[in-house]
Amino acid sequence: MTTLPLSTPFTFDTEFDASGVVVHPSAFRPAKRAFTPNEVEALVAQARLEARTEALDEVESLRAMALSTIGQALTNAAPTLAHVARTHREQAAQLALAAARVVASAALERFPAGPLQAALEALGQEIDASPRLVIRTGALDDANRARITQLCDDSGFSGVVAFREEPGLAPAAFQLEWADGRAAFDADEAFIRIGEALASALAAEAGHAEPLTPDTSLEGRP
Repeated sequence: MTTLPLSTPFTFDTEFDASGVVVHPSAFRPAKRAFTPNEVEALVAQARLEARTEALDEVESLRAMALSTIGQALTNAAPTLAHVARTHREQAAQLALAAARVVASAALERFPAGPLQAALEALGQEIDASPRLVIRTGALDDANRARITQLCDDSGFSGVVAFREEPGLAPAAFQLEWADGRAAFDADEAFIRIGEALASALAAEAGHAEPLTPDTSLEGRP
């Protein structure tokens, strides 16, 4: 272990030539121990400036570290946030579909012949030239059958309208058969197809969803 000396001995390092002229002055400079008021004020101001600069540098360093930490946290949380957002969209879509199904079921229960009337109006030109139209439904009362027959007459259909009762069909379901084609409707199957289309749309959206967090780069920011 090396022990440092308590004091440094004086070294006389001034060099003289043969005539006594100083060739190399001593490098020793005594420490200044007395200052004038102006010197004290200047030293205090310099110390304050250095302290302020050092404090501002430290604050800027801490700010940069904090922003970096926040950016890293956002980057790490992005996959979780994306999963939560996707789950929320899926659940919201399922809830909307379930609500629509409840409303549609109530409407079909109150107006069971509504889908059949809409189909006959849409297919009027296709079935117009057919000599016979077969309508297969569940239970339709006489009033609804008369209304549907009148609707066919009003659309210009001059053929025979034949009703066939199918006990296995749902109340608002139907099957239409004419010479050149057929059409059918079942609310349960329609909602199944809607659910499949909705699932496909959500899956496609998940593959092209926009990022949830903006660019965390600090370039170009004040």
